[in-house]
Parts: sequence; C-alpha cells; structure tokens
Amino acid sequence: MKKYKPTTPGRRGMTAISYREILTAVKPLKSLVKGFKRGVGRNHHGRITARHRGGGHKRKYRLIDFKYDKKNIPAKLETIEYDPNRSAFIGVALYADGERRYIVVPQSLKVGDEFIVSEDAKIKVGNRLPLGKIPVGTFVYNVELKPEGGAKLARSAGNYIEVIAHDAGYTHLKMPSTEVRKVLSTCWATVGEASNPEHKLVTVGKAGRARHMGIRPTVRGAAMNPVDHPHGGGEGRAGRGHRRQRTKWGKPAGKGQKTRRAKKYSDKFIVSRRKVGKK
Repeated sequence: MKKYKPTTPGRRGMTAISYREILTAVKPLKSLVKGFKRGVGRNHHGRITARHRGGGHKRKYRLIDFKYDKKNIPAKLETIEYDPNRSAFIGVALYADGERRYIVVPQSLKVGDEFIVSEDAKIKVGNRLPLGKIPVGTFVYNVELKPEGGAKLARSAGNYIEVIAHDAGYTHLKMPSTEVRKVLSTCWATVGEASNPEHKLVTVGKAGRARHMGIRPTVRGAAMNPVDHPHGGGEGRAGRGHRRQRTKWGKPAGKGQKTRRAKKYSDKFIVSRRKVGKK
C-alpha cells in the first residue's frame, strides 16, 4: 500500500495501491478493447435502479474471457494490467496456438507462468478444471453456476471460494459471504484466489477522488424530508420512529436483517445461510 503525506486535509489518511510494483503493462491490448457506454445505474427504461453512480473518468471495456472455452491448450501469462471496470487485475494469456485473451489473474501467478484449462489439469494456481475433480479444502475463483455457462462467482479482488464437500453430483462451496451452496460438480472453476487482495484496504480519502471513480454522493435518510425517506422529518435529530432500519422504499435493510425473497428459485441449492453482522 502507498500512503500519502498529509499535505491537505483530504490527503490525510489517504491510501492507494502501489501499481508500479505489480503491473507490467501501461496500455491495454488494442485488439481486446472496445468503447462502451456505462450503465451508471440505469435500466433499459433509463430509470435509476442503482443510486450513487455516474460521472467519473471515461473507460474502455476490456474483453475478458470468462467462458474459458480453449481447452487442453497450454497458455502463458504475458502481462498483468489494471482494469477500470473491475477490482481484480487482468492479464493477457497467450495460448500455444497463438491466440491472445484477457483473463482475471489469480494471486501469485506471475508473468511467464503457464496454466491450462483441462479436465486432467493438475491442482495448481491458474489451472481450470471441473469442480468434481478439485479436492476438498482447495480455494477456487471464477466459478460457474451452470456447466459451460461462464464464470459467475468470486471474480472480484481477493475473493475465493472454498471447496468443502462432494455429494451426489454436487459440490458444496463456502462463499466469501460464509454461505454454503451446492453447485453441479460438472461446473468449472479456476484454482487460486483473485488478485489484488489489497483493494479492500484502500482509503479513498476525499470526495473528489470518489467522483473520479464514478461514485456520486450518498445522502442519509435522516437528513431528508418524510416524503423522501421513512427516516426523514422531525425537529432536530429525531429517532427513526420504527424498530427496523428501512430503505428509501420501506424495505428492511442493514443491521443484520434478512432481505432475501421468501421463495427464491435458488433456495434448494443453499445448504446454510450466510452469517450476517460483524464477522
């Protein structure tokens, strides 16, 4: 981590990641980059569905390979790069047949290291194989939810999933949230942990840096009027007036309350619920 001298009140306590010590390329591979318009929290009607997003620096989209459909062809990691669209580092993988693809780089994989996507691959960081062939106790990331459906779970910085059991065609996985979930053993996963675990230790430090990242201001519900939020209104500093903390739309939120739908389609795959509150 890089710490700044407190030359201004905003810089006091600000931290950043020492990218120069980790990254090996400055510019992305042109053939794997395209322009795109960020959603900034809007749905297909143009209405805001995720608040506090918008503005920030213009980005280019890196085409990441989450399908990993080049099987039984060894590949070598050529670069480690920064991606503005995700928290983990990415890298160019050069396959033996000459094709290059971007992948989410695992922690401890260095430039020049080799990996392979194969059912018979060794249990080695960077290798990808079906969950059923991965021994209990192994850490994995980039995990599929459906066979050949592409990586969906544990893709952000420092994340990993622990394989804890194999039973009746399913593999039991312990998620980063502590939830234990069943996934078909024919789904594929990459051995290791997603890179850049220091990401969660960064102190943004000042509002301007957050705006540059595309994060807009968050207003407390208690600072609003009653028409705008269930916590709003009152003379001076008033209590929220009801037992449970609520969202702007009156739904339970935070403080260890359950927010999951009562009858969700994936309930049958959950072995044990996540533990809420302080870990």
